[in-house]
Amino acid sequence: MTSERLGFSVWTEDDEDLAKALWGDPEVTRFISANGSFNRQQIKARLALEIDNQRRFGMQYWPIFELESGRFAGVCGLRPHRPSINMELEIGCHLRPEFWGREFAVEASRRVIRYAFEELGARSVFAGHNPGNTKSARVADKLGLDYVGTEYYPPTGLMHPSYRLSKKEYLARLAEK
Repeated sequence: MTSERLGFSVWTEDDEDLAKALWGDPEVTRFISANGSFNRQQIKARLALEIDNQRRFGMQYWPIFELESGRFAGVCGLRPHRPSINMELEIGCHLRPEFWGREFAVEASRRVIRYAFEELGARSVFAGHNPGNTKSARVADKLGLDYVGTEYYPPTGLMHPSYRLSKKEYLARLAEK
């Protein structure tokens, strides 16, 4: 899977160094962890979770690479959110700091949303973010996700602003273009 500037890959057990480069950076994890960082065991557990999600569900927070340079930019992908309720998938994007401010999160997320609806048959895509992460709120707005309230997110212990995009709305927006 690719977008204009990004290529997507799949996590393997051999990717521990990439996982550490991303989830070992407190700038990346400050909004996704209750204490703001991941230790070595948490990084290994996160990598194992992503590999298992791919095996079980055909989705994960896929590693993404800048096509021009080949550099590891972070992850963007999907995981089950409420699969029993209309096949709702959760989208997430974690970028390394050197890739912030370049619209990579929007670009990667648009590609993942397309994959969710067109390849996986999702009925809706859900996103949430730490209330302190105003940049993620702007990304959700640029993606056209609708604010639906707040939802408790156990890893941070906080109520996260939450958003949703239905397949019906996604298709209507495609028809408008």
